[in-house]
Amino acid sequence: MVGPMRVKRPRISLATVVLDCPDAHALADFYRQLLGWEVKCSEPDWVLLGCPDGGTGLSFQSEPGYQAPVWPERPEEQQKMLHLDLRVDDLEGAEAYAVAAGARRAAFQPQDDVRVFLDPAGHPFCLFLP
Repeated sequence: MVGPMRVKRPRISLATVVLDCPDAHALADFYRQLLGWEVKCSEPDWVLLGCPDGGTGLSFQSEPGYQAPVWPERPEEQQKMLHLDLRVDDLEGAEAYAVAAGARRAAFQPQDDVRVFLDPAGHPFCLFLP
């Protein structure tokens, strides 16, 4: 129950995570290649990808004023709002594949068993072993 009133929680589920970027189609194509997902919906400034096995989607929205975050974060500069953690079964193989798809390996790597990359729009994402 929420607050002093007793309000029944309706069914709420996470449908998609949306990444803002300068070009929704370009970034969606990068993640389509990286994840092997399918385009479920495409509009001029918005693309939805879905996993063939179902589950939460990943969307991309073009924003003319988009500013890429910096990694690692520094005061007074654009902060990341979120990052994606991607589980892999072969860290070196996934790293090579991500770079071939257009990712850049971040200079700062805080852990030995995790690799931090930047997608083509500058969003950080991590590859990690289970």
